[in-house]
Amino acid sequence: MSPQPELWPQLVAVVEKDAFLFAASIVFALAIVHAFVAPMFARAAHRLETTHEEAVKAGRVPVNERGQSSDFRASLLHLLGEVEAVFGIWTFVLFGLLIAWPGKGWEFACRYVESGDYAAVQAGSAPVGPSKFIEPLFVFVIMALASARPIMALAARFVGAVARLLGDTPVARWFVILTLPPLFGSLITEPAAMTIGALLLSTQFYALKPSERLKYATLALLFVNVSVGGALTNFAAPPVVMVAAKWGWSSADVFRQFGEAAIASILLSNVAYLLVFRKELMSLRPTASTDEGSPASIPAWVTSVHLLLMVWTVAMLAGHHPILMVGGFLVFLAFTVATPQWQDQIRLRGPLLVGFFLAGLVVLGGTQGWWISPVLVRLDEKALMAVSVFLTAFNDNAAITYLAAQVPALSVSGPIADALRHSVLSGALAGGGMTVIANAPNPAGQSILAGHFGDGVSPMKLALWALGPTLLALACFVFIR
Repeated sequence: MSPQPELWPQLVAVVEKDAFLFAASIVFALAIVHAFVAPMFARAAHRLETTHEEAVKAGRVPVNERGQSSDFRASLLHLLGEVEAVFGIWTFVLFGLLIAWPGKGWEFACRYVESGDYAAVQAGSAPVGPSKFIEPLFVFVIMALASARPIMALAARFVGAVARLLGDTPVARWFVILTLPPLFGSLITEPAAMTIGALLLSTQFYALKPSERLKYATLALLFVNVSVGGALTNFAAPPVVMVAAKWGWSSADVFRQFGEAAIASILLSNVAYLLVFRKELMSLRPTASTDEGSPASIPAWVTSVHLLLMVWTVAMLAGHHPILMVGGFLVFLAFTVATPQWQDQIRLRGPLLVGFFLAGLVVLGGTQGWWISPVLVRLDEKALMAVSVFLTAFNDNAAITYLAAQVPALSVSGPIADALRHSVLSGALAGGGMTVIANAPNPAGQSILAGHFGDGVSPMKLALWALGPTLLALACFVFIR
């Protein structure tokens, strides 16, 4: 590997050439801080709502003809307290900054936000490759499809069948849900696995009112397990998708390097937390609300149509056909309208918020390569793995591996490059559960489960409970190869 120039002078030279990149990184840092303090806004909104409800009962504030009234300040704070909305909100800040920045302006801002390719827009050329917004679109569609009643009923029946082999207790269901959906994510994609796993945990575990410590430990396990569980194929995990074609990795190559370690990591992490919370898990008792059941038996052909639409969506992602992906989603909407007796109300709020989150991450993260790439290229194998975990926690693991794929030293063949590629992807996969922004499907899980955490999920508590499974995953990727 050829010697690299000193880091600080290189970064200074980039900023001197285009000072906007530094300003964009400040906006990105503010968005990260906002994500960590979002629960504070949520708590403030709750206090204002309580005060406003008391004012409504006392007749001190106006209401409409249906008796409805709200405090605009509470609504605004609720928006600021939605972690899934944070990056979308700060995208508008970045957009306004682009418009006002000398030498950029309206046309530049529009071209960048529409493409997500800052370098191409800056160079005045057409963006290279497929649209960077296809992944947010995919996550939105696959979340909506995966949360449909036929898919959830199929997943619940399968999980229930496996849990019955283990005694069909709450602890058995907890263990099975944290094991099978993450591993199946390598086939049905991580966003679908996260949606199914979170919904099953919501109805079959969180409904049992576990302690706060166990709630956070379970959420951390779900995030870390889904992140590493997608590493059995080359098309399911966003960080793997970003490098598979560039580095010439087939599904067999990915499984050979990461598959056994991913399986071991999930099983060992689940067993470790099972031992830590053994007494509480064993004390939980199922309730009627957590039992399986459906008001109407769903015909196999209805479930088959839903499965085919999910396969179609994954295929359109692989082929980079966003218009056809949207077409499949429209078919899904029409089919649910035509078969109402076997459907629930379509869940769109969560998918829309998560799509908004990821689209914002694409826009904000697209201006961070100026400092991430120079950092990555200077590291040895162990340091690269550690830095990859750290950067993943604040910039999405897919963004980290995408930037790593652009480093020429990592694209050549040879044992050194192979070791570095393994390190950066291991760090990205293991670190994907540290924060809600560390892995693309995480906002989906948080959106589904946030209602069980009172005033919202604390980023600090999530990170602390995710640290153990993350370190265990790193150890598996290092020693099981």
